[in-house]
Amino acid sequence: MLERLSRGLTFVAGSVVGGLALAFVIVAVRPDLIRGNTAAPPAPAAVPAPAVSAPAAREPARLSYAAAVERAAPAVVNIYTARVVTERIDPSPLGEFFGDILPQYRQRIERTLGSGVIVDRSGHIVTNYHVIANAGAIRVQLADGRIATPQVVGVDPDTDLAVLKIDLPNLPVITFGRSDTLRVGDIVLAIGDPLGLSQTVTHGIVSATARGHLGITTFEDFIQTDAPINFGNSGGALVDSTGALVGINTAIVAKSLGVEGIGFAIPVDLVRGVLHDIIQYGRVIRGWIGIVPEDISDTQAQQLGLAHGGVVIAYVGSPGQQAGLEPGDLLLALNGAPVTSAGDARARIASCKPGSMLTVRYQRGKSKHTVKVRVAEQPQPQPPPGG
Repeated sequence: MLERLSRGLTFVAGSVVGGLALAFVIVAVRPDLIRGNTAAPPAPAAVPAPAVSAPAAREPARLSYAAAVERAAPAVVNIYTARVVTERIDPSPLGEFFGDILPQYRQRIERTLGSGVIVDRSGHIVTNYHVIANAGAIRVQLADGRIATPQVVGVDPDTDLAVLKIDLPNLPVITFGRSDTLRVGDIVLAIGDPLGLSQTVTHGIVSATARGHLGITTFEDFIQTDAPINFGNSGGALVDSTGALVGINTAIVAKSLGVEGIGFAIPVDLVRGVLHDIIQYGRVIRGWIGIVPEDISDTQAQQLGLAHGGVVIAYVGSPGQQAGLEPGDLLLALNGAPVTSAGDARARIASCKPGSMLTVRYQRGKSKHTVKVRVAEQPQPQPPPGG
């Protein structure tokens, strides 16, 4: 009996020990079996994500007029001229002492630089009259390096404009803008050939519009700008921030006077009219009655025996003379509208169509008179030779 009991306990003990050993092995291999059913199953092995480069750092926005320059600069040309200048040679002191030496003269070639703007596919170029005045030879160089000898189509000293023409294929052409919409403070770029440095671009703003009474040309309506304009820029382009032509650079105030940043350009709206007439007729057609008006002060008027200042006729030729006008007459009105200045009188007479009648009211002494004058065409200057 005891022996049978002893064998049963031995069997039970062996079974318990075997079961514990088996449980230990299972737990060692699968520990998740003892964490409960709420444990999440093991995550699958991670698959490496494709490499993504970090976004490149964005450059800060910058203000640039490069697009405007690329649009306009190819149509701006360099103009080279040569003229023969005769000058007197100062005699030696010894010759002057004996008094038997005649004055001696010598000739030299004077070369000048300027700029111009190609305005159509036909090869017409607008520049300043003073750039080519009295030139014996003219050469034009394009921004792409091509060189041509131009023909002088016509000139207009009263606005300091001239039109040339070259014969080359595939010409770049400037885009015309508007000058009547320019405002003080607008950005402008000056493109030209200053000081022989090849094409150069400067920038500034419109400082003023409708500048006159400068004594530069007969008809003055200049754009004033602080965009640097130097020797050689004359005749070049003044463009807006889009690259459209708004003026032809013409003059600067002398730096010898200590003045900086004051330049003047002829507005493109005036250029457009001169260009049309020269291409169409070979000249600019303007009205003319043979008078030279001048502004005078009250003090000057009193010296002439007039009650007050205003615009006086300084010179009279035909047809004004035929109508009875005389030097010293005070201009009061043209076609019923009061005359405000000598420049106003010149511009309004010039705008009259040749052959029309102009009503002139004037004062002579203390009496006032009204006459009708037949408008003639303004005489034309002879253009300089080209080639």
